[in-house]
Amino acid sequence: MGIFNVQLEIGDLDGEHYETVEAMVDSGAAYSFMPPSLLTKLGIQPHRRVSFELADGTRIERDVGWARIRLNGDSESSPVVFGDENLTPLLGAVTLELLNLGIDPVNARLIPVVPRL
Repeated sequence: MGIFNVQLEIGDLDGEHYETVEAMVDSGAAYSFMPPSLLTKLGIQPHRRVSFELADGTRIERDVGWARIRLNGDSESSPVVFGDENLTPLLGAVTLELLNLGIDPVNARLIPVVPRL
């Protein structure tokens, strides 16, 4: 599991408006999550509500929408969770895989990976 911070841009699905965010990379988290105020500001709307299990086994429900994530010169549409307002934004495994990125935990950095079919 890797945990470190990266700077990324999150934007609307049309890629017209982006905001820069410092996000924690956590390979133990499936989905990326962002503060609801940021997602709302970008015009990102929830498209469904999902039940999630936290590390301690607690279950919570959160809204999920779609956003553009731009990182290291690449951009991809990714699901994002409307997280808690006061928590650090998180970059999860689904978004990393969509961007063909892996985690180098020794050097605390993201590295390009070739996806497998």
